[in-house]
Amino acid sequence: MILVPLPFLVSLLLVTILFQALRRDGDGFRANPLFTALIAAYALQSILVGLRWGYDLRAVLPVMSPLAALIAPLAWLSFDSLARDDPPLRLAAIAPHLLPFALVVALILLWPDPVGAVIAATFAGYGAALLWRARLGPDGLVASRLDGVLRSHRALQITGVALLASAATDILVSLDFAVSGGTHSGAMVAVGNVATLLVLGAAASVASSSSVEAEANATEPAPDRTVASLPTKADLEIANAIETLMRDKELYRDVDLNLEKIARKLGLPARDVSNAINRTQAMSVSQYVNTHRVKRACRLLRETGEPVTKIMFDAGFGTKSNFNREFLRVTATTPSAYRRAGGDLAATPPVETRQPVA
Repeated sequence: MILVPLPFLVSLLLVTILFQALRRDGDGFRANPLFTALIAAYALQSILVGLRWGYDLRAVLPVMSPLAALIAPLAWLSFDSLARDDPPLRLAAIAPHLLPFALVVALILLWPDPVGAVIAATFAGYGAALLWRARLGPDGLVASRLDGVLRSHRALQITGVALLASAATDILVSLDFAVSGGTHSGAMVAVGNVATLLVLGAAASVASSSSVEAEANATEPAPDRTVASLPTKADLEIANAIETLMRDKELYRDVDLNLEKIARKLGLPARDVSNAINRTQAMSVSQYVNTHRVKRACRLLRETGEPVTKIMFDAGFGTKSNFNREFLRVTATTPSAYRRAGGDLAATPPVETRQPVA
């Protein structure tokens, strides 16, 4: 009986996450409704799992299987929307991702036996695709706010791993039915739902601009420093143009700033902007922008008596955890300690611009 309430509890928690995030940051969710739909789909699927495995209600299977075939493509589309620097996805781009759903519906009507294998293959394929996209690093999520791009990238990785784990669970359930008639399937499905909750928590953190305290101890991989990553003259020109935007226009103070916005201001592809910063400053775009934000915060801490929280927002940070983490990265101290020291500590370590390739 311990399995009966678990899927329903997971669903309740997911609905709570959804409503709290909508209430706290409704604009963020409306701006990216795909993540809202993703959480809602997982919540509904959890209810169906509870009915199927908790009460052996097989009547939900015609709904449960097609919904499962939608979840992995929806996860892909959600993160794909953060990685696009062109207009939002149109139906023509979404339609191919509806094929697993259409195939499962057709199989349910004509030949139900392969349905489980198709769903497992769908989860495995999209999970691998998400992890492949994650290799581009945080700068690959050009539409994600720079203040939370590291969190978004982590959620992308977690989602990819969880989809692969879900595919593995489906395979184990099929084997369990073949070997023992499904004796252990209920327990395996229940554990899978707990993993789903973790994935959805990550997805919620991506769509919402709310603070995630776990981010405070996160670190971002350093860009490649090999000879192949030395800047070209074009990189230096782009980097100078970006520096002008930051210094003269104070673009970094935009809390919702992302790589796509910077690239649009310059009329350049986002990848060119990212490469220019990576190669000339040996840091990611988010680190570069946050360094400018920290410099402003340092000046305000030295010259004003404004509360630290007000200074945080004035400098362009949207979350306390990210502010503290980036301030520590740049100054090797905390904002409060910096103010107590009267600003005597070095505000920012010098960043040496790398020389162009001959």
